[in-house]
Amino acid sequence: MKRAAIFDLDGTLINSLEDLHDAVNAMLKSYNYPQRSLDEVRRFVGNGSRLLMKRSLPDEKKNDERFIDEALARYKIFYEQNLTNKTRPYAGILQMLETLKQKNIPLGICTNKHHEAAVEIVEKLFPPDTFEKVIGDQKNLPRKPDPTKVLLIAESFGVKPEDVAYFGDSSVDIETAINANFLPIGVTWGFRDEAELIESGAKIILHKPKDLFETDVF
Repeated sequence: MKRAAIFDLDGTLINSLEDLHDAVNAMLKSYNYPQRSLDEVRRFVGNGSRLLMKRSLPDEKKNDERFIDEALARYKIFYEQNLTNKTRPYAGILQMLETLKQKNIPLGICTNKHHEAAVEIVEKLFPPDTFEKVIGDQKNLPRKPDPTKVLLIAESFGVKPEDVAYFGDSSVDIETAINANFLPIGVTWGFRDEAELIESGAKIILHKPKDLFETDVF
């Protein structure tokens, strides 16, 4: 049985897709660029805000690094003004987390979302002290699937990598777990499909949060 749980944020704990979509399109509209569909943004997220910008911009701007920086700064302004307009925890998530807390399982979050936004969303949408550690995208820390950030969380919990379960909705998350020697658990209620999770190496697939307690993970 595992002794700690670390989660991805977007698509795993929270459904943030509409707010991300709105912020991307607000940025694009400010430049009079074509809008992106909800499904496009669903495919674009997962590797951090900067890559989200690169994928969202018109082709002629995708390799203009200085412009990408400018667009990212503009996007962050739009997004941070509307972090939780439509974003909510998925059904059953709060109950799952509470059950884990009752089992004295330390909980953490590792996300490629920029750190300040991740912390603010967690503070707004989850009860105080639900998570012992939240790490988002920060300077000098590589993004997932590099395992550096999740290993820092495990170390702060005082547990070995093999004692950690990592939950995510995308191949990036599953690869992160594998790279860290965590148990990779895929969730199907997020932004990617079950086939991607299985192909990436997920050892357990959850279709609903409560399914976790039908396993012997905790």
